[in-house]
Amino acid sequence: MEIVSGRTGSPHVTSQQFRQFVEGTVGQESYILTSGENLEPELASNNILKIRSGMMSHHGNISSIKIGTYDEVELTNGSQGMKRIDLVVNRYTRNAETNVEANNWVVITGTPAASDPAVPAYTVGNLQEGDLTDDCPVFEVHYDGLNVTEIKKLLDVADNLGKMKKELAELNGKINHNSNKHILIGKWSSAWNLSDTAKNIGSKKAAIDNEYYKTTTGADSAVTVKKSGLYYVSMYAQGSAASGASASIQAQVVASATVVDDAYVLFGAGYSYNGLSANINIGRVVFLQAGTVLTPQLKKSSASGAASTTGSSYMEVVHIY
Repeated sequence: MEIVSGRTGSPHVTSQQFRQFVEGTVGQESYILTSGENLEPELASNNILKIRSGMMSHHGNISSIKIGTYDEVELTNGSQGMKRIDLVVNRYTRNAETNVEANNWVVITGTPAASDPAVPAYTVGNLQEGDLTDDCPVFEVHYDGLNVTEIKKLLDVADNLGKMKKELAELNGKINHNSNKHILIGKWSSAWNLSDTAKNIGSKKAAIDNEYYKTTTGADSAVTVKKSGLYYVSMYAQGSAASGASASIQAQVVASATVVDDAYVLFGAGYSYNGLSANINIGRVVFLQAGTVLTPQLKKSSASGAASTTGSSYMEVVHIY
């Protein structure tokens, strides 16, 4: 192991080491880096292409056009009645004897065709393996007859850290906004004996009124859906039947309007445990109209025996689409 970013008393940082660093941070592919005018092309004439200031990375190799300047690239005339695509590549070269490296613009002329001209081939190199030439296609020049009809930019402009930070903040804001699509009520945390008449599970959660839901708190808690759409509704309940009881504990979510199967009960489930606690998990995906009120309830069946709940039940609603 050797130090790269420290002083050793003599020149020691190689271009290969620098390219390793760039590949590990910017990436191994080809990008225009945010700088100057981002290498924006400008067709000065059918024979001259101006490339504005900027910087790019190709396989870890950094090259640039100084800010406030531009490069001129000479183009070849098109052919009457023919179509053609030329490539403008940023060519890396290394002299095998002196190891001097350079970057230059090179135009690779395509083959004229009456229609559907092909993009010409170029040299693909691997700088880390010591290749002497490596082309990076940056622009396609499209000809129709004698005229240039399009300068197509082939590289994306890589976001800098400042822009990525801003976009990440915006994304987090959208995620936080999307959290409005989820709602939970319940957790009454007060045990009571169940009867065969359904009773609201109650909620100690603070009431919420956002773009998707309006909720109430207290013993008669409910959720009003404010946007029509596809929802996932689930309910969790805890309870127990007395030893020897044949009654079952039943949980259900009731809608204020017919939702499915011509019934107001969205879904329900019941379990009978002889003296043991019961945990009920139920849920379904369903389309709900705006204004539908969902009420989570508990009861016991009409069979004999006592049953009770711990009061830790809850209902969750998630807007899907």
